[in-house]
Amino acid sequence: MEKSTQEQPNKFGNISRKFVVSALFEKSVLKEINFDPIEETDILSNIYIGRVENIVKNIQAAFIEIEKGLKCYYSLEDNENPIFTKKNGKNNLNIGDELLVQVSKEAIKTKAAVVSSNLNFKGKYFILTTEIQKIGYSNKLDKKQKSKLQNLLQDFKMDSFGMIVRTNAQSASKEQLEMEWNHLKTLCSELLEKAPYRTCFSLLYQANPKYLEPLNSSYCNDIDEIITDDENIYRELKEYSNKEQSLIEKLKFYDDKLLPLVKLYSIEKHMDSILKERVWLKSGAYIIIQPTEAFVSIDVNTGKFVGKKRLQETFLKINLEAAEEIAKQIRLRNLSGICVIDFIDLEREEDKKVLMNSFKKYLELDPIPIHLVGMSKLNLVELTRKKIRKSIYEQVSIKCPLCHGNGYLY
Repeated sequence: MEKSTQEQPNKFGNISRKFVVSALFEKSVLKEINFDPIEETDILSNIYIGRVENIVKNIQAAFIEIEKGLKCYYSLEDNENPIFTKKNGKNNLNIGDELLVQVSKEAIKTKAAVVSSNLNFKGKYFILTTEIQKIGYSNKLDKKQKSKLQNLLQDFKMDSFGMIVRTNAQSASKEQLEMEWNHLKTLCSELLEKAPYRTCFSLLYQANPKYLEPLNSSYCNDIDEIITDDENIYRELKEYSNKEQSLIEKLKFYDDKLLPLVKLYSIEKHMDSILKERVWLKSGAYIIIQPTEAFVSIDVNTGKFVGKKRLQETFLKINLEAAEEIAKQIRLRNLSGICVIDFIDLEREEDKKVLMNSFKKYLELDPIPIHLVGMSKLNLVELTRKKIRKSIYEQVSIKCPLCHGNGYLY
């Protein structure tokens, strides 16, 4: 990664901030991309000792300060068992109380960041939880895989912790699973032991940088190679992958100062396309993607498409093509929350079923959980996608950072 701090103009505007650009390609097709500002502090998943600044009973919430001047939203309904380090009154929660909280959602526009008392510690195979003390399984694991894992995990000691079994666990040995589970328990236990002796606003646990998260993802085992052109990131990736020999073997350092990775893989060209509202389909039809404050609106239009068949068959063909592209764009743009899709109206119920079944299959390729709600009476298709990271629009603020560009691709 270049360390230049000079502003260099491009068609997206003057950019002076530096980013780590990470991208996932499958058969030379861009599937995911993210931009992480190097000079900005990321607080997501960090654990702090926070102080209750205000309690708003009519919305069943409190506002907790985790750093001087940084107040976060805390749901009273979702956090029944706070972990206090300093208690002031007899009520369950009082102004001035100090407690352990973890940032569960980033601040979005005018909304404050969200914190929770349910501490989570992520590994490759498990997520340890402190409040929900039971075993849960990834929705991407089928019945056979769950049954196999249940047999492997029956001797594991829970020690008053909860466990979420991740998709990666299906390919791990019992020894690998046990080693990671014991590590997560030790990590959490040590944090809980030292917390009462630390001062308010202390950062007790700092999450790994976001660009390292793909190494714990469900598709990590299918990655052919991990390439970076930055020496510091290469060392970081190597250290992070140290326990996984298979990952070490896939890690490669790209050393060509004249042609950085973002140029080699035409990332700027991809970004130009991603930031546009209109996406053209091969048939000549197009979709319009418009994020709003409340939800993401996606509209399907016939455009230049000229069908030779009957009208309803033409509409079905366009909708099926659009469904595949919409699923790709949701993942690529990292859209989350509520999405409302206005497909071209279909009259026949059997055509609607074909469209919804196909759309569901395309959405299932996304590693992030998506719930396809269904089609409303107005023929609008509704879905929700779990928010893991900010959308591309939020990450780059409609500005492309690639004049400084470099990063890594996986």
